Amino acid sequence: MKLTSTAFAHQDSIPTRYTCEGQDIAPPLAWSDVPADAQSLALVCFDPDAPDPAAPKMTWVHWVLYDLPPDSTGLPEGGVLPHGVHEGLNDWHRTGYGGPCPPIGRHRYFFELYALDTKLPNLRQPTRAQLMNAIKDHVLAKAELVGTYQKQRR
Repeated sequence: MKLTSTAFAHQDSIPTRYTCEGQDIAPPLAWSDVPADAQSLALVCFDPDAPDPAAPKMTWVHWVLYDLPPDSTGLPEGGVLPHGVHEGLNDWHRTGYGGPCPPIGRHRYFFELYALDTKLPNLRQPTRAQLMNAIKDHVLAKAELVGTYQKQRR
């Protein structure tokens, strides 16, 4: 599988528009080569460099989605979701996308897409850890897109 964005290239800087310093909306995402036997897709976005890339102490979760249709090819800017997609909780304890907002340094943001051999039951707003536990034996393929961001100096 392949995961891309028209907003930034793999390992490039995420534009301010998609961060807490901009409109804080989800970037457009596109995917391809989903296995033919996939029953659903799951998507997570997280920052493994929190709070400081020089001394990371935790992974900060920005977005958790599951039950994306296996025949879908992406999400538009703003993260408008197809009918039936379920959202999990990010680390702001809310659903939806929360953009990069690193307190210090340049952080990495991993967008990971999973093709699953099942449609998950309603997990009732799972955390990333709960979702990963639910999909662990069901992953057919995985794609990854990494962007970086550092707050603008003012």
